[in-house]
Amino acid sequence: QVELEESGGGLVQTGGSLRLSCAASGYTFSSYDMSWFRQTPGKERKFVAGITWNGGMTYDEDSVKGRFTISRDNNKNTVYLQMNSLRPEDTAVYFCAARSYGGSWYDKAAYESWGQGTQVTVSS
Repeated sequence: QVELEESGGGLVQTGGSLRLSCAASGYTFSSYDMSWFRQTPGKERKFVAGITWNGGMTYDEDSVKGRFTISRDNNKNTVYLQMNSLRPEDTAVYFCAARSYGGSWYDKAAYESWGQGTQVTVSS
């Protein structure tokens, strides 16, 4: 059974930084692509960043270009999201997700497992 657990969220001021972590268990982590999504109340969950099983990265450039960095440590079964220069509009619940097949990073149906999410709040 695939399990994902996010951590690292919290309250930060505008311009600050946070690093989110997503610890995975129950499957061969190194074989899966991993992504981060975020969601605000009443809105659709949206793709933020993804990393392939072998380290290829992609970002939703419009929202996080140059500010967020996704990485993974296959030895620790963990994926990270380093968030810098945070803005109030980055406030959301952040979710990690895992998929074993390719396709559009934005297609939520392509992901086989999701974490419970971690809240990030950026104050102005």
